[in-house]
Amino acid sequence: MRYFSILFLFICTSIFAQVKSPADFLGYELGEQFTRHSDVVRYFEHVAANSNMVTYQNYGKTNERRPLTYAVVSTPENIANLSTIKANNRKNAGLDAGNASINPETAIVWLSYNVHGNEASSTEAAMNTIYKLITEDKDYLSNTVVIIDPCVNPDGRDRYVNWFNEIHATPYNTDPQAAEHNEPWPGGRPNHYLYDLNRDWAWATQVETQQRLVVYNQFMPHIHVDFHEQEIDNPYYFAPAAEPFHEIITDFQRDFQVEIGKNNAKYFDEKGRLFFTRQYFDLLYPSYGDTYPLYMGAIGMTYEKAGHGRAGLGIKTGQGYVLTLKDRLTDHTTTGLSTVEIANKNAGRLNSEFKKFFNSDNTKTKSFVMQGNEDNLNALAKLLDRHEIKFAFTDGKISGFNYTEGKNGSLDAKNALVVSTNQPRGKMVKALFEANTKLSTPLTYDITAWSLPYAYGFDAVESSTIISGNASKAESFTNNIPTATAVGYLAKWNSMNDATFLSDLLQNNIRVRFSEKELSFEGKKYDRGSLVITRSDNFNNTAFDAKLIEIANKHNRKITATATSFADKITDFGSPDIKLINKQKIAVLQGEKTSSLSYGSIWYYFEQELKYPITSINTDDFGDSDLSKYNVLVMPDGSYSSLLNEDGLKKIKEFVSNGGKVIAIANAIKAFKDKEGFGIIDNKTDKDSTDVEVAKKDKETSEKSEFDAFLVPYDQREKNDVKDLLIGSIYKVKLDNSHPMAFGYDDTYYSLKLGAESYSFLEEGYNVGYIKGDAVSMSGFSGEDAKKGLLNSIVFAEKPMGKGSIIYFVDDVLFRSFWQNGKLLFANSLFFVNATAFEME
Repeated sequence: MRYFSILFLFICTSIFAQVKSPADFLGYELGEQFTRHSDVVRYFEHVAANSNMVTYQNYGKTNERRPLTYAVVSTPENIANLSTIKANNRKNAGLDAGNASINPETAIVWLSYNVHGNEASSTEAAMNTIYKLITEDKDYLSNTVVIIDPCVNPDGRDRYVNWFNEIHATPYNTDPQAAEHNEPWPGGRPNHYLYDLNRDWAWATQVETQQRLVVYNQFMPHIHVDFHEQEIDNPYYFAPAAEPFHEIITDFQRDFQVEIGKNNAKYFDEKGRLFFTRQYFDLLYPSYGDTYPLYMGAIGMTYEKAGHGRAGLGIKTGQGYVLTLKDRLTDHTTTGLSTVEIANKNAGRLNSEFKKFFNSDNTKTKSFVMQGNEDNLNALAKLLDRHEIKFAFTDGKISGFNYTEGKNGSLDAKNALVVSTNQPRGKMVKALFEANTKLSTPLTYDITAWSLPYAYGFDAVESSTIISGNASKAESFTNNIPTATAVGYLAKWNSMNDATFLSDLLQNNIRVRFSEKELSFEGKKYDRGSLVITRSDNFNNTAFDAKLIEIANKHNRKITATATSFADKITDFGSPDIKLINKQKIAVLQGEKTSSLSYGSIWYYFEQELKYPITSINTDDFGDSDLSKYNVLVMPDGSYSSLLNEDGLKKIKEFVSNGGKVIAIANAIKAFKDKEGFGIIDNKTDKDSTDVEVAKKDKETSEKSEFDAFLVPYDQREKNDVKDLLIGSIYKVKLDNSHPMAFGYDDTYYSLKLGAESYSFLEEGYNVGYIKGDAVSMSGFSGEDAKKGLLNSIVFAEKPMGKGSIIYFVDDVLFRSFWQNGKLLFANSLFFVNATAFEME
């Protein structure tokens, strides 16, 4: 027996002797340079190949084809028993049928590095951490499984690392003004499509998130840490987090964050490192890398080290010392190992509390019932599947809080989607679907409203009763070529699926019309915006019927053939009110003047959702660009005051007057404010309000309010500022759905308003979406002054100019791609608004 023990020890020692340190493998000490993603992958492959304590595999690929990977680190026994550990953990939470074979005693810790690509020290720390875990801190793994995702955002990280490696001085320059401390647009923070992946966990719009969630759901960790970096003068932040906490976060989750924080603090104090806790980083918005795991039962935390994209290999801070990459990765290694240590000491407790979290019996709201267009219901069902949230479909009259009315009421449900909190992930259901999230303080790090019934445009009821339902599948059908020759086909228009169908038709050179009037053919009625595809428009296309039906079936769109173009009521196929849709040539501005996140969401919308080609024009090239080559120019959120100087505005005016369309989003609208011919002026509620009583009250209190502002005590200024704060609140908007921009919608729209910008009604033009009278906030926080400033303001508008138009989106309907109900407004603006010209190929 003694012989076998010695032999086992010899084998283990030999294995570990073969595992090289990061420095020995890479040829430089960690912190001396940034490691490219391919070399990070090679190092993890090396460790896994030479240690029986590590497995390493891919979970997907990025848009730029870089591998997404994760390592599992534990004792050889735990690695061999990994499938049972995962199965027992899911059973313990009630996610899978059956009881765990034993009361689980193994803690599962997930460490996520580099979700923001230019916060690049954490991937270096990941290499350091795995090496130390299997060589120095093996005892932590006796009852703990550690998952390490060394780089959540490889595309963004390599964008930063490749830029830095090309430009930095040797030796590195610590002057903050040096080029190596000032990234060019768009920076390395976002992914390929310039999305912030740390805000995508719940919405799962990006391939990185979608593929990661598959593995996350398999493991369902008890602790999840998201490693970040912050401003260079802030030392280190770790849990416990700041208020507000979402109300579903348990006392144990709060208290255990404190325990972890104190353990981290012990090591930082020993090393003389500064840190702070309980400030800035709250736990409310559900789509972060700390909150999403919390709402899924884990102890979710953000760790933030000073650095960010500015720090490079070393930078002189405002406090007079040099912050190095070595410092940054060392501190991230310290907190990572400290977190694994405390998990090891509390494995049984973590498992028992994890089990308790998934009991939602005390949740007051039992069901959310939603009714709306089928495509949006199917889109929501797809999202719920990604999160393993159960749902069903129901009929009947449901009573409860009515989202549309903003008070108790009822809903006559027919094939409505019902999601119950009476399921293991019931707390996440509450967080995603509740009409209004409770706030202990409005001072949050992100938006305060995201309620999915509003985001998907549903009529909805929140009920205190468990509503039963039945499984239902999306209707699937096959269009067939009609036996009798059809003079044309008609199709509905009320969802993004319809817009993607139109995009495919246009790119296959099938000419399509849309109706500005309600239609009736052969006893069937069609709403405004319905697509009309006539044989006469496609007369020279010998494969017209077959190709049209092929595309319709591909997109699961039902098209109705008609044997006559003679309408039941007035509007025939040849009516001037049935307009040809142009195969638009679309340009989108990108570059230094634009918000990279806004441009990214537009880019993603066209390539991945609408699937329609665009030309991106850099703002540096705008002056020399020939806009006459395009029909539409999209201006993302941004600051264009210097770009649209006298010559720039003249260029825009000429483009629009000659028949072009400009779509200006959010702050892009400011470039046209108070400029002649553009119709945009600030909304001044004290003078321009039609509400005489409100205007009078404002005037009477204005002097007092301004005077009092100077007397606010220093320590109360931040709280006083919330009067003007509005970031991420849901407002009720009136829609003129007779205007082509609003085709496919009812007369009410719920908009996610990200800021308090407010513009007066257009005097000459079309106020398509607007707030008339007092602004009605349905969900989220709005300061009293900010809300008051929205009185009588536009949200969506069209300003004709010559042969063309400028379209204003005060609220960004493509923000983070999760506001499903806004996307059709954008498609309408591209193809329907001011449809006066048609260009042949």
